[in-house]
Amino acid sequence: MKKTSTRLADGRELIYYDLRDDAVRDAVDSRPLDRTVTTSEVRHDVLLGDRVAIASHRQGRTYHPPADQCPLCPSEGDRLSEIPDSSYDAVVFENRFPSLAGDSGRCEVVCFTSDHNASFADLTEEQARLVLDAWTDRTSELSSLPSVEQVFCFENRGAEIGVTLGHPHGQIYAYPFTTPRTALMLRSLAAHKDATGGENLFDAVVERELADERVVLESEHWVAFVPYAAHWPYEVHLYPKRRVPDLLALDEDARTEFPKVYLELLRRFDRIFDEGNGGEGSAGEPPTPYIAAWHQAPFGQLEDFEGVVREDFALHLELFTIRRTSGKLKFLAGSESGMSVFINDVPPERAAERLREVAST
Repeated sequence: MKKTSTRLADGRELIYYDLRDDAVRDAVDSRPLDRTVTTSEVRHDVLLGDRVAIASHRQGRTYHPPADQCPLCPSEGDRLSEIPDSSYDAVVFENRFPSLAGDSGRCEVVCFTSDHNASFADLTEEQARLVLDAWTDRTSELSSLPSVEQVFCFENRGAEIGVTLGHPHGQIYAYPFTTPRTALMLRSLAAHKDATGGENLFDAVVERELADERVVLESEHWVAFVPYAAHWPYEVHLYPKRRVPDLLALDEDARTEFPKVYLELLRRFDRIFDEGNGGEGSAGEPPTPYIAAWHQAPFGQLEDFEGVVREDFALHLELFTIRRTSGKLKFLAGSESGMSVFINDVPPERAAERLREVAST
């Protein structure tokens, strides 16, 4: 992998990640852009303990542009985009409309490929490995910033999820705090460790799932399963079999095997509702909308979670769709939105069965 860092016309950082070591990236962003101004502010909800990012400047962000005006495609002729060069393998740049900025963190965009009509599932294993290396590199760089406590790499796919740009891409949020979801995991870790005399809760969960009927895919270094208490209709958790706290700690064997495992999971998600591939939907069903989210240990202090150290946390990826059946979405209604109590219409055991049925032959 070759990494080349440059600056866009308004001062934001852009980084090319190339498969070839001899790639040359000297294109200049010639757009007449003013310096980016953000209004991000993080506020604390004293009743719930949550933090909310107030970012009014995002109201003006690009919204479903025509394909020939996509800001994530390479620049070509007079059509200038966020990427100055005429092609790329993978690229990361500071978000022009960030939810977090300055002392409130940082937001970056990750473009997986220059092919506008592709998806992550269309990548080769070599391309997927490049994205993994980019996620790892950004985790390393962002975690070293004094304002950053947690790094979150994720992909939203599909208009149903709220994606406003159709180009295959993800994002990275560098938070100045430990997120509420991670804090819940850490509290559960601490309580279980105390109650059992030192047993790791993540290890116990993975061991239980390996012995149960909800395993979707297992390889030498990875295991994917539908969790016992899945929140979403089709939800898969992917764990390295050797517990590590973050992407930086993955060994080479796990890194090498990851692309094959992850691409297979994504392709199965695309087949769930596709009648032509044994799915339950009709022919021509739109691609499955999903969120793919990496959970990494915070890089800040863990004094609020007595007895827990970073190495107790288990890196894992959570992949889920909001589609519950063909043509129908799972909405967060009263119980979910009002009380954070999920109601799942698809039994996890059945979801795991379906995801095994649509495996590649």
